Order: sequence, then structure tokens, then C-alpha cells
Amino acid sequence: MSAALRVERLGKRYKHYARARHRLLEWLSAGRLVRHTAAWVLRGVSFEVARGEGVAIVGANGAGKSTLLHLIAGVTQPSEGRVEVAGRVAALELGLGFHPEFTGRQNAFAAGELLGLRAADVARLLPEIEAFAEIGAAIDDPVRTYSSGMQVRLAFAVATAVRPEILIVDEVLAVGDAYFQAKCMARIRRFRDEGTTLLFVSHDPTAVRRLCDRALLLDRGLLVRQGPAGEVLDYYNALIARLTSDYEIRQGRELAGEGGTTRSGSRDVQTAAVELLGSEGPQRAFPVGAPLRIRVSGAARRAVDALTVGFAIRDRLGVEVYGVNTHHLGAPALTLAAGEGFEAEFELPLAIGVGSYSLTIALHVGATHVEGNYDWWDEVTTFQVVPGSEPYFVGAAYLPTSVRFNGAQGAAAQAAGGEP
Repeated sequence: MSAALRVERLGKRYKHYARARHRLLEWLSAGRLVRHTAAWVLRGVSFEVARGEGVAIVGANGAGKSTLLHLIAGVTQPSEGRVEVAGRVAALELGLGFHPEFTGRQNAFAAGELLGLRAADVARLLPEIEAFAEIGAAIDDPVRTYSSGMQVRLAFAVATAVRPEILIVDEVLAVGDAYFQAKCMARIRRFRDEGTTLLFVSHDPTAVRRLCDRALLLDRGLLVRQGPAGEVLDYYNALIARLTSDYEIRQGRELAGEGGTTRSGSRDVQTAAVELLGSEGPQRAFPVGAPLRIRVSGAARRAVDALTVGFAIRDRLGVEVYGVNTHHLGAPALTLAAGEGFEAEFELPLAIGVGSYSLTIALHVGATHVEGNYDWWDEVTTFQVVPGSEPYFVGAAYLPTSVRFNGAQGAAAQAAGGEP
């Protein structure tokens, strides 16, 4: 299969000037005076993508993903290396360079021409673009009045009005609503079936696994791994787990009073350490449904008659997913002498959806922390829930589900060797 894209030793460097006048001095000296420092955001990246292949580009924020896509799309020029592209490229980013004072219709024509379409082609395709975007009469309003979701709808509709040889999607679909995301994913899958090459940047591992054959992992501008999408995602998740284990440093800073998250209470009993443990020890990335152990340890600064230990798990928006404490679980309250330590360990299955979560710890008296609060530590640590072997699902909770067909069709399926 021939290559749709070939990237060789690609790099991008930006110049940083300490003062604005240094740029002018360097320019007036025709480069004889150097008054800048070079910052490489991408360096030595090489790979090929076959025609019709789907390749995900993953990595943390600032890894160089968007810069790489800009170089491939020709939006910016490389400082070193080269890019060879075979076929028309449609690059989809939020707004697609829309002018805020132009109407959606005017921007559709301008964006279509940037994608290599003639004005007559855009005019012919405009009814289909409007129908797909579903923004109604707003097509004739200035884009500055659009929400980000409306911009995404129009941008995607224009970029995919004609099937491109290469489609680049850079995180933009995360802005749209669930209905429109599903609509876009269906069109992307159809394009893939028809031979379109896909470059897909996303933090959604489920979408990556469903749309992409391979994945490239970038870290601080370097290509550190490439291979089958599942293997690269597993490696990336392990990398996240190792990196976030350094979060314990933050705990030390918090205990030293250097701030960061909300912490309150008398500190008559104080949390010293919080560990997240999986089947193989400390970790920060857990598959859906995997067992999680939360180990909380600390000590009393003065004698207390009754200690309750609790925790709460919150999603990335701060919404409580689940919380409980030793009082509600029926465990006896601890009595501690001054200087005496304690350790409590909770165990539960992470039957929640894929995403980022934070953990809050509470030490108090009785059922709640409202009265007798010793130590309330908000967002003491974070962790990731990643896809496991479970069937694809949507939502905040993972509910293991079985299915069977009843009636005549079910009996036929059973007779044919299926499971009713």
C-alpha cells in the first residue's frame, strides 16, 4: 500500500526574545547579532502513514501534537526536515480560521476555498453543508455570535463536504454535544471505509481505539513510541501512572503549608499520606471496573475519642461520583492517644466511566465533617480510569450488563449456535 503521508526528521523551532527591541536589533544586523534563544517544540520526528490508514497522535498537553498537524497541513513551515503529502488535505480545527465578523455562509465559502474547493463547488454543496451543520438561520449571522459548538458544526460540515484524501481532526469534536459527536464519528467511519487517511488527535481512548489502526506518542516534541493503537495507549497510560506518582511531592508541599488545594480543620488528627493501590501496587491509571484500594495514614496531635475516616471521588468537573466513610460503613470509631498513628484502607471496584478523577479525604467526628472537622483535604491526588476489556459503553457509571433475545428469534439464534 503506497504512502499517503511521509514525515522525515521533522522539526519546528521558535525564537524567544527577552525584549522587543532585541528582535529589531537582530533584524537590522542581518543576523550578525544573535539576541534570541531557540525553543524546539518538535524535533526529529519521522513516520509514514499508508493510504486509508487511521493514525492517532497522542500525548500530554504541550507534547507537540498540534504543531505536528500544522506542519502536515502546511499552516506553518518546518525549521528542519520535510513533509510529503499525497492528495487533498482537510484539516479541521475549532473555527477553521473563521472571520468573526463574516456570516457563517461567507465563512463557508472562504473556508471551502482554503480547502481547495472552487466557489461554484461550495455553492453547490452549501445546502448539504447547512443540513449537516443544523444551525438553521444562524448561517446568515456573524460567526462572533456563534457558540463554540456551532462553530464546530459548521467547520466540520465544510471540511467534510467532499471526502478528502487525508482528514486531520485536532481535538475539535470534544467541544460538540454528544449527538453531533456521534454524527461526526459516523461520517469519519464512512470516509475511512471509502479510503480516506485519518490523522486524529484526541484524549478519548475509546475514540482512538475505534477509529485508528496505529498511534504515535509524542512527549515534549519527540516521537517516543509508535505501533498498534491499543499497545501505544497502554504504554501512554503506564507513562501517566509513573508521572502522576510524582504527585506525592505535592502532598509534601501541602503538608508544609505551601497551598494548592483546599484544606481545612483543626488538625487535631492529620493526614500524612494517601496511596492509591491496584493489583500490582501503587498506580494512578486503572482500567474500568478494576479494584482500587485507598490507603490513608496519619497521626493524632492530641488525644481524640472518635475518629471517622472518609473519602470522596469527583470527576473532572468537580461533581461527586461516590463518597463514603467508616461511620456509614459500620466500622468502629478509632480512639487515638496524642502522637498515635492510624491507617485506614478502603477497597472498592472502579465501576465508573473513562476519565480523570480526583480524591478528597476527610478526618472528622461522627457521620459528617460539618462538625468536629479534623482534616478536610480536597483533591489530595488524581487518577485516571482507562478502557479495559469491557464492551464499549457511555456514561459516568459502568454497569455490567447481559442481554438475551426472547421469543422465536431467540430460539432460532440458540438453534444456530448463538447465545440467547
